[in-house]
Amino acid sequence: MFSGIVEAVMPIESSEELQNAYRIKIKKPSDFNDIKLGDSIACDGVCLTVEAFDDKHMTFALAAETIKVLQWNPQSWLGKQVNLERSLRFGDRIHGHLVTGHVDSLGKVARAALEGESFFLDVQVADSILPYVWKKGSVTLNGVSLTVNELQGNTVSVCLIPETLKRTNLGAVQVGGVVNVEPDYMARAIQRSLEVRKN
Repeated sequence: MFSGIVEAVMPIESSEELQNAYRIKIKKPSDFNDIKLGDSIACDGVCLTVEAFDDKHMTFALAAETIKVLQWNPQSWLGKQVNLERSLRFGDRIHGHLVTGHVDSLGKVARAALEGESFFLDVQVADSILPYVWKKGSVTLNGVSLTVNELQGNTVSVCLIPETLKRTNLGAVQVGGVVNVEPDYMARAIQRSLEVRKN
């Protein structure tokens, strides 16, 4: 479980194709000095398991389902700067919202505009997650916990402050690009509970 508060932004430095999977190496932040094998780390919002690490790198495997959701293209991802967050500890303050790291789908960037000190981002999301997104609710984009400012049709609008731009990779997104989207998991759980009750 994560909070959607990014701790570091680091590049993917290598990608190895496996049988129906990929193994990637991401540059290790210098302050990630407490990680262990098997730890969960959110990489652009995707919960991945640490398979190996040293002073310079962390190694993860992307399984078939992750590859399908992300429409994985190793060539375009090499060198990509990814948002990183270590999992929460019990007793930590939660400054964002509870995030599982189970990315639901990709969203297409329809607007990315810096106006003064604010960065406005409009993302077209899949119809399947619309029941879990609402004005002033929470949404996770590339692992970043954000508040929904507006929801028009299938377009989610958020506004980023300078500190978020400085600490994440969202300031580099461009119109026509894609971001990883995870809706509020509590809303999904409530919706699922209501569906089960109806049946």
